[in-house]
Amino acid sequence: MSNLEDKPDEVVCESGRGGIEVMAPRDVPLGGPRAMTVRRTLPQRERSLIGAWCFLDHYGPDDVADTGGMSVAPHPHTGLQTVSWLFTGEIEHRDSAGHHALVRPGELNLMTAGHGISHSEVSTPTTSVLHGAQLWVALPADARDGRPDFEHYAPDAVTGPGWEARVFLGTLLGSTSPVSTATPLLGAELLISGGTELHLDVERTFEHGVLVDTGVVSIGEVETKQHQLAYLPPGSQRLSIDAHTDARVLLLGGPPFGEAIVMWWNFVGRSHEEVVGFRDEWMAQLADGRYDDGRFGVPTGNDLPPIPAPDLPNARLKERR
Repeated sequence: MSNLEDKPDEVVCESGRGGIEVMAPRDVPLGGPRAMTVRRTLPQRERSLIGAWCFLDHYGPDDVADTGGMSVAPHPHTGLQTVSWLFTGEIEHRDSAGHHALVRPGELNLMTAGHGISHSEVSTPTTSVLHGAQLWVALPADARDGRPDFEHYAPDAVTGPGWEARVFLGTLLGSTSPVSTATPLLGAELLISGGTELHLDVERTFEHGVLVDTGVVSIGEVETKQHQLAYLPPGSQRLSIDAHTDARVLLLGGPPFGEAIVMWWNFVGRSHEEVVGFRDEWMAQLADGRYDDGRFGVPTGNDLPPIPAPDLPNARLKERR
């Protein structure tokens, strides 16, 4: 998914520590007069990373007849991976590395941008309700300039008294995803019945985020409501989720990233000059009304016009180590 804000904030991302934090989303329209709106809980001013997770958009359930669904034209990425996870609906993905896939509920699509890729995402004509999450993972220095790639995985459900889980990245509840990642990560969807307290054994070195899609839960002693994101610092091997109502949550995790990054629009870089260069290369592909091949390539089988990059801010993009 693209960050379609006309004036996107430059975000200097560094991990922090402390107690449990609960963060509310902000609404961001994806563009157009009947814009589909997403709820963005990462990045935020007080926290930009949870492990290598650096971007979290959560949307729906949306009636496609009212919103027009998702129609995100080709746009570029560098230095990151996109994680697509749906609860309801279907999205068609096309990218410049030649991958063409459908995003379906309960199935992971992970696209690695690496050195550079462009892609589009369009909800299918048969989709009447769209509901899901789009996340980005920052790639570390030794992987961020690698070749573009794409992986698909449909995890089996793991069940217990009052709960069901699908682990799409990492290991949890005895289930391990085969999908490889550049840094250790955890990603899982949890369905928890009201009145159930789910105790999870987790990695002590990980920081964790719990995004509440539906319902109300308590993380430890902290209540977290629908659409909020709870952050838990490293240090505990036990994470407890007490569902006050029937709830669906996404559990994310990973060790503190350990690298400062500069994130602007759809690029993850390490310096002002690097991000400016990414933007210049994308705009050069769109010069004179054409859509030429270049660093980011051209998705095949898609006639949507590509999205131009917004103007850079007047101030220098900051680096922080």
